[in-house]
Amino acid sequence: MPTESASCSTARQAKQKRKSHSLSIRRTNSSEQERTGLPRDMLEGQDSKLPSSVRNTLLELFGQIEREFENLYIENLELRREIDTLNERLAAEGQAIDGAELSKGQLKTKASHSTSQLSQKLKTTYKASTSKIVSSFKTTTSRAACQLVKEYIGHRDGIWDVSVARTQPVVLGTASADHTALLWSIETGKCLVKYAGHVGSVNSIKFHPSEQLALTASGDQTAHIWRYAVQLPTPQPVADTSQISGEDEVECSDKDEPDLDGDVSSDCPTIRVPLTSLKSHQGVVIAADWLVGGKQAVTASWDRTANLYDVETSELVHSLTGHDQELTHCCTHPTQRLVVTSSRDTTFRLWDFRDPSIHSVNVFQGHTDTVTSAVFTVGDNVVSGSDDRTVKVWDLKNMRSPIATIRTDSAINRINVCVGQKIIALPHDNRQVRLFDMSGVRLARLPRSSRQGHRRMVCCSAWSEDHPVCNLFTCGFDRQAIGWNINIPALLQEK
Repeated sequence: MPTESASCSTARQAKQKRKSHSLSIRRTNSSEQERTGLPRDMLEGQDSKLPSSVRNTLLELFGQIEREFENLYIENLELRREIDTLNERLAAEGQAIDGAELSKGQLKTKASHSTSQLSQKLKTTYKASTSKIVSSFKTTTSRAACQLVKEYIGHRDGIWDVSVARTQPVVLGTASADHTALLWSIETGKCLVKYAGHVGSVNSIKFHPSEQLALTASGDQTAHIWRYAVQLPTPQPVADTSQISGEDEVECSDKDEPDLDGDVSSDCPTIRVPLTSLKSHQGVVIAADWLVGGKQAVTASWDRTANLYDVETSELVHSLTGHDQELTHCCTHPTQRLVVTSSRDTTFRLWDFRDPSIHSVNVFQGHTDTVTSAVFTVGDNVVSGSDDRTVKVWDLKNMRSPIATIRTDSAINRINVCVGQKIIALPHDNRQVRLFDMSGVRLARLPRSSRQGHRRMVCCSAWSEDHPVCNLFTCGFDRQAIGWNINIPALLQEK
């Protein structure tokens, strides 16, 4: 009997405590609700130098933040009540089965485990709620600083690569699985030249550093060098797409893709015979690039080798062997005779041709899956991207470990670095394109909705730092390339 009365007394005190706690919560919530309308009214009544549109956007964002934290606060209180209830139940069970010789240590372990689960749930809820708030700011920043300017539609299959000419006139080049490469007017989006000399998928395109020559790599086991001559059309006023609204994460089906039944490239001049054909590989040529000066070219193949050619004679100068699996990409240094090749063997290799008598090679090991690309930046840095969902920045003077690592949520395809501003563009399998700085800080994500952006895997990106209209281009397996205007000073200021 004394035990029962003591138990009843304890339960009654706990019930009264919870009741008074609930009343206190209700009073707190009511007082908070009375105050929620005051700041907005006060802000609306104050004089401000901000434009009304900016002011309204800020008020809306702060309102969203307030609602998110209010929901988080309520969930926090509910979880705290669950913890209190669980502790009371565990304490009661400890008294009830006292005769079963349950040790206090076992009871404490059980209570600690349950409390730990609830604590983890609370942390997860908090992270999810705060991530929504951060995402709202990031989305607003991306839409303001990253605007879609032009879409380049004309290929009949996915586009693997995109590149910008380094000589005047500045044109855009795209390489497609439809066996063609197209040159475009950046300003008007009109197709200027069609190259149809390959009999397989065109996997990459690169422009000569000083002449109107293009280098394309193909699934027909060759790389072609061909000359082009274009006359740019008169630019038309660019439509303002900055006002396009919609959620970033809109799911799009194949039915949403542009109607490409009409061949846009049929009206432009067609080149069918290359100036030079490079033939030494026994497998798909997946990429090719010009060495500094443009007198030599390098190719990467699925036959696990990279070849260095003399452009004038088409002769094979060196065969670069050592990768254990198919190569995925190759890139050359803009000012030095250096080549970097990446492979499915999870490594990338640096080949040094600066000394004619010695051709050294360094192996970089840091990824756990296919290295999809590795590119040079200004100075002694290399940036590598991988199917392991990471991007790593390396110092060529110390290749033991990366100086920065970027972790993402999707496999990464052919990356590109804005050399002047040191911004990395990451095209993803999940249709997103993200921008990071060299230290690994995320700057923006390119807008994507049901009416703009890529609808399938984004394969490649390319910067054009000097172009006044578009300074970033992306291409994907939705058969289109897109030109973007990136307000780099705004991004760096937000950082």
